[in-house]
Amino acid sequence: MPDFDPLRYAYPSRRNVVYARKGMTASTSPMASQAGLEMLKAGGNAMDAVLAMAAVMPLVEPTSNGLGSDCFALVWSAKEGKLFGLNGSGVAPQAISAEEVRRRGGAGSERRTGAVNETAVPKEGWCPVMVPGAPAAWAELRRRFGTKSMEEIMAPAMAYAREGFAVPVNVARLWNTGIRRFSGPCKENPELFGPWFAYFTKDGAPYRAGETFRAPEYARTLESLAASDCESCYRGDLMEQIVAFSRATGGFFTEEDFRSYRPQWVEPISIDYKGYQVCEIPPNGHGITALMALNILKGMDLPQERDSVEGFHRQIESVKLAFVDAKKYVADPRYMRAKVADMLSKDYAARRRALIGERALYPEAGDPSCGGTVYFCAADGMGNMVSFIQSNYMGFGSGVVVPGTGISLQNRGANFSLDPESDNFLEGGKKSYHTIIPGFLCRDGKPVGPFGVMGGFMQPQGHVQVVVNTVDYHMNPQEALDAPRFQWVGEKRIQLEREVPAHVAQGLAARGHQVEIVNANLEMGRGQIIWRQEDGTLVGGTEPRADGTIAAW
Repeated sequence: MPDFDPLRYAYPSRRNVVYARKGMTASTSPMASQAGLEMLKAGGNAMDAVLAMAAVMPLVEPTSNGLGSDCFALVWSAKEGKLFGLNGSGVAPQAISAEEVRRRGGAGSERRTGAVNETAVPKEGWCPVMVPGAPAAWAELRRRFGTKSMEEIMAPAMAYAREGFAVPVNVARLWNTGIRRFSGPCKENPELFGPWFAYFTKDGAPYRAGETFRAPEYARTLESLAASDCESCYRGDLMEQIVAFSRATGGFFTEEDFRSYRPQWVEPISIDYKGYQVCEIPPNGHGITALMALNILKGMDLPQERDSVEGFHRQIESVKLAFVDAKKYVADPRYMRAKVADMLSKDYAARRRALIGERALYPEAGDPSCGGTVYFCAADGMGNMVSFIQSNYMGFGSGVVVPGTGISLQNRGANFSLDPESDNFLEGGKKSYHTIIPGFLCRDGKPVGPFGVMGGFMQPQGHVQVVVNTVDYHMNPQEALDAPRFQWVGEKRIQLEREVPAHVAQGLAARGHQVEIVNANLEMGRGQIIWRQEDGTLVGGTEPRADGTIAAW
């Protein structure tokens, strides 16, 4: 066999859009996409397909999600001719409090700078762990729209867990990052973090690209979930194991935290962007950020040339203004003082738009009351379409793995604030600000299709750029994902991919933006798109920055 480096790619590659008639799945994992296609070929619908993918993803991409994840979905039902939203985000344990987190020495750090933030929740251990919402949401989606049993849906994931799979290239990169992240905490608290190393490493070493990872514990857990329609995670043996490990290692969970949990069906929120309806999940998710930015942008003419200084500048400034508002106002909707309608009003968008000039601004939140992981999607030949996202938040989540189960728990609670003046203040039983957001595009009340760009706080920025590429620059799904991206990371700081033309980077710097050229494309979002054409033909694009694959039938 030739000697080669699976992590080295010296030349750019090109992908084409993919067409299909009977069904399509798109994800960052070839195995997950194939699992979804198996469901479609077995007579299932798009909802069955996306659930099969959801069960596979925690195994094949554990760096981004797990059985302890949260999830959100936008579901187009062809039978009902309507878009539905499903909020599968968890809640904080009733026993946790900001005071207790502080008592434990809990001050988190800024993700990018590492500086201590006295209002932030720690990112490792039990403090940021919330009741996982994903398994309950899977069951809820299956009961309402699915056609297959949970045993059938989870069969591909069980097979991969027992037989093993070859670790993909980008997953291997992120796996190594997880080793570095949890090595220190494990030395300080081996009882809590030791199970992570026992499950995810080979004697302390990360799995490399191409090596086989087997997870019989994961298979046994899926058997329990399948047999109980996921009830065992909330009112059965798996719940008891999670709670027991929590009690033994200083966690906050009680049985009632799980027994009382239910996912929620929600009404999607949307705006009209130049004749298209862009749809998102309402808060506590921050999909509203993308809608607010697009609301600002639609009142401005973008240059005909996509890669222009003015085009990038206007998108960046719109994103900045929307983001600072979302960070201030988005929270568990039961605690939000700002109204979604006010945040999405035309008048408020006009006031924010008026702030954009020729120079980069230092963004500050306004007052609208005056007046995001893994993303995947599926579509079937009957017209059903699903936009689905699930996440442990940061790489491998909290670092807490329940021994013997393969359940890795998210650290979504790290998005809470310890500032009592914040709507997003940490309290037991409360949902946190959420970064994961599925997107969906409609036109004239008809579905165009699902889209999403995962990657923490990059997600709404990715949504804006994909929509602009699609609507303003008439790009096909693959080109819309291929196009080089920007990411605003705070104040006047922006990151540009190295593929952004040099004159754009120089022009933005001349306008006062603090520009950084990045080579690590994984930080710039990973997206998927499936559009449905007028004749029912499906056309999709998949992320070139990841191990993305479209499976078509």
